[in-house]
Amino acid sequence: MFSSRFQCVLAVALGVLFSFSLSSHTLASGLDKTLYGRLSVAAPEISRDVLKNALQASQCAVSSGLGKPKRLAVIDFSLPSSERRLWIFDLETGALVLRDLVAHGKNSGLVQASAFSNVEGSHQSSIGLFQARETYRGKHGYSLRLDGLEPGINDLARQRAIVIHGADYVDASWVQSYGRIGRSHGCPAVSQKVIRKVVDSLKGGQFVFTYYPDQQWLQSSDYLNCGSTQMAGNQAEVSESEQI
Repeated sequence: MFSSRFQCVLAVALGVLFSFSLSSHTLASGLDKTLYGRLSVAAPEISRDVLKNALQASQCAVSSGLGKPKRLAVIDFSLPSSERRLWIFDLETGALVLRDLVAHGKNSGLVQASAFSNVEGSHQSSIGLFQARETYRGKHGYSLRLDGLEPGINDLARQRAIVIHGADYVDASWVQSYGRIGRSHGCPAVSQKVIRKVVDSLKGGQFVFTYYPDQQWLQSSDYLNCGSTQMAGNQAEVSESEQI
């Protein structure tokens, strides 16, 4: 039997080793633990894995040279369209700005999205990290253009006219009548009631992260697998000022 003194020393040593391993993993993944904790408290219903992936992708984008965002939108396409699967976070305060319904493309699925595309005319949604850009007024009214940041995954978003716009079919009344909301041609359409707030929160370079547990994407995405070699700059470390 080990003595009580030896057991105490062993416990402390293992605790230090575990703490070091956790810290190293967190640094390598690019996650800001404080921010992650604040966002988790602000939105307790969001999947922790989805939130971690969204922050990882955002941190990687910043370390690759993109401007540090003030807000981050997260869309969890693993949830049915009848659920409020859009979250917008204020990254400076850690507050939840909005949680609401969001549509997927009509060829991505009925109630649940399961098929995604980067092909023009597919009428499917795309997954991955986007950067919200300029506003405009089109056939759907006040809208927001998106640039897909992941080659082969969503980088044809602008060419496909994948934008955030308002739609009458994104409404709780649809869920009551049909068990789901309506579907778009691939755009993450939102309720007319919140479109202005959504657009104004995200315009000018904020990040939009759309998630689905596609294993090929999860394993191959540069933004989800930064590791020690960062993109576009090959930086081994991220300075404190660059963390989101």
